[in-house]
Amino acid sequence: MNDEAKRKQLRKYKAFATGLFLLMAIVFIITTILQKNNDSHWIGYVRAFSEAAMVGALADWFAVTALFSHPLGLPIPHTNLIENSKQRLGDNLGSFVVNNFLSPQNIRPYIQKLKISGFVGEWLGKEKNQEVLIKNLSDIVLDILNKLDDATVSQFISKKVSEMTDGIKLNKIVGNGIGYILEKNDHQRIITNLSSQIKNYILENDEMIKDRVKKGSYTFIPAFVDNKIADKIANGLSDFFKEIEENPEHELRHLITQKIYEFSNDLKEDPKWENEFANIKNDLLKGDKLSEYSNDIWISIKNTLTKELQEDESSLKNYLSKNLNEFSQNLKTDENLQNKIDDWVRVTAYKYILKNTHQFGNLISSTVGNWQGKELSKKLELEVGKDLQFIRVNGTLVGGLVGLIIYTIAHFFL
Repeated sequence: MNDEAKRKQLRKYKAFATGLFLLMAIVFIITTILQKNNDSHWIGYVRAFSEAAMVGALADWFAVTALFSHPLGLPIPHTNLIENSKQRLGDNLGSFVVNNFLSPQNIRPYIQKLKISGFVGEWLGKEKNQEVLIKNLSDIVLDILNKLDDATVSQFISKKVSEMTDGIKLNKIVGNGIGYILEKNDHQRIITNLSSQIKNYILENDEMIKDRVKKGSYTFIPAFVDNKIADKIANGLSDFFKEIEENPEHELRHLITQKIYEFSNDLKEDPKWENEFANIKNDLLKGDKLSEYSNDIWISIKNTLTKELQEDESSLKNYLSKNLNEFSQNLKTDENLQNKIDDWVRVTAYKYILKNTHQFGNLISSTVGNWQGKELSKKLELEVGKDLQFIRVNGTLVGGLVGLIIYTIAHFFL
């Protein structure tokens, strides 16, 4: 029922209660006039009933009216109670709700019945809902991206990168990286590959070796001798690198490993390398360069995200849809996951409500307290005014009956 309907109903019952009072007043006037010229006993009884009924009606009208306004507009003490006591009413109402509805023993049974996982799983399992969720999330992220100031974000990235790299010692990182490769023995593949490449290079370029031998040879040495020497050199070198390639325990492999270990330790311990890498880092991460890098990174991320979020069938949206389907399926079938989520929701809701019960009370108190006094009176009168009119009706009838009883006792016994 809306407010307009409530107003009509209130006016109807007010008119009924007032009409009953007027009826009693008319009866009282008529019986008073009749009593002057007629000695019938029944007239006295009717007059006593109507007289007491008027008193009861007026008394209850005053009581009901005093709740919401000043009767007849007169500032009689202890009237217009709602408006004058609105703050206390709000405080008491807030305390009543908190103490009787939001106590631990009252909310616990309802919290324990919460089962969110099944509902969420069913809701997410519908393609239409997924599309709505992804679209809303996309719109929110796009709105955030468009509102972000590029210069501020770039400056933030630049500052964080600078803070992260200030304490970084690149020489130790590189040294530890080389040490890690050596521990995993991954450098052997590099040695094997290099040996194979050098061997093949020598075999494929034997003419170059012959030319080099001829250039370094004496003029009186025959060409076939130089060619023979060149072949020996090429074959010897290719066989040597072939041995390295095929023999995992070749002496040269051990020597190279040892030298790399020494270089790795030098990188970590020698101050010279620390200074060298510090200079490289400072040169790469100068203020202007770092700002430029940060701006490029941010613009690239922003453009990529914007494009992905605007397209209907983008990789990002497809990825989100796929994961939502998987999550929905898990929520519907994985009982362990359901219990974990539901337990988390229950505990969180329970703690949050108990932690903020005073906020609910303050909300009710401040809301009622901030209402205009007349507005509050009107709101409450619309809600309970109809029932209060029956108090006036009952007061009229009960008052009349009490008056009739008193008149009867006085007439027969006094």
